[in-house]
Amino acid sequence: MAIAVVYDIGPAVHQGAGLARYAERLAFHLRCDQTDAVDLQLFYNAHSGHTLPATLAGAPVQSLPLGQIAWRLSALASQLARRPYAPIARIVAANPPRLYHATEHLLPHLTTPTVLTVHDLIFERYPEHHTRRNVWFLKVGMRLFTRAATAIIAVSEHTRRDLIELYGVAPDKVQVIYEGIDAAFQPAPAAAVYDVTARYSPERPYLLMVGTLEPRKNHAAALHALAQLKREGQPHRLVIAGGRGWLFEPIRQLVEALGLMQDVVFAGYVPTAELPPLYTGAACVLLPSLYEGFGFPALEAMACAAPVVCSDVSSLPEVTGAAALHIPPHDPVALAAAVRLVVTQPALAEALRQRGPIQAARFRWESCAAETAALYQRVARSG
Repeated sequence: MAIAVVYDIGPAVHQGAGLARYAERLAFHLRCDQTDAVDLQLFYNAHSGHTLPATLAGAPVQSLPLGQIAWRLSALASQLARRPYAPIARIVAANPPRLYHATEHLLPHLTTPTVLTVHDLIFERYPEHHTRRNVWFLKVGMRLFTRAATAIIAVSEHTRRDLIELYGVAPDKVQVIYEGIDAAFQPAPAAAVYDVTARYSPERPYLLMVGTLEPRKNHAAALHALAQLKREGQPHRLVIAGGRGWLFEPIRQLVEALGLMQDVVFAGYVPTAELPPLYTGAACVLLPSLYEGFGFPALEAMACAAPVVCSDVSSLPEVTGAAALHIPPHDPVALAAAVRLVVTQPALAEALRQRGPIQAARFRWESCAAETAALYQRVARSG
């Protein structure tokens, strides 16, 4: 019997980062691959004229005319009052048996079974990297949300450990279900690599960082490492692909202070179709993040057979395994040394290029959907 699930697709409607990809890809594969097990009803808070992604066109969907702040505060208030949030409760109860899946860090109080996906607890480990308002909301809300959820999905073992350590969540309440890699991420043909790389770093080899420009991504370490490599005569540019996020200005100022204006390319948002050639053409992909709940850029780079140097903290060693070089995120000298090895030792770079796709193949959206559907079944039976 298929379990009826009300699924918060909001991140895929309103965002463009990792949470959006998780919500959209999981919903897509639940609809395509798990129709015998899951009857999926999408939900989102409607504002700003946003609509469902094209990949989910035709899916059953309901919405509430709430702004993002109103939606977040309403969900939090329902948990504080321990009273069901009526608008969602009506949707969930419309065709029982139903359960509700909160795909981001926002769970209204309900009397029906609930599943909560937790991507990371960055705001606990590095509160200085969030706005004060967001830290306040999450510090109050996440303890309530994790306590109220019937079951919790953690996207990595590291996130699971954080939940147990910081919030005292019962270990048997949290299941690790890894996210996946899109089939589009694979080594790109030489012609596509030439066309794309010519736009971002013409006539020079390049290092690559992908992700929103915000402090936890640790662009500062990458810039200091690049400055060291330039002093040694390495010709590489650093191409930084991603939107400008929280506290971008200090990054721009550091580029100027280090004299790297001709060696750093702020590419901004790069269309998804251009990412595989951009990864494939990179001499090395850097992810010296202070904290990652999962680490999509490392996974994408490995799938495209790009050598990866990443942090030895949070989920990154878990995701990359032996297919990347690992460095302490607070040590630009170690980062420069690792990159130097990759760009000066062809045998090492080739070994990483060979290992990457094999490691990345362990993470599939089809598996994520199957494991999530199985969890829905268990939660429904226990509820």
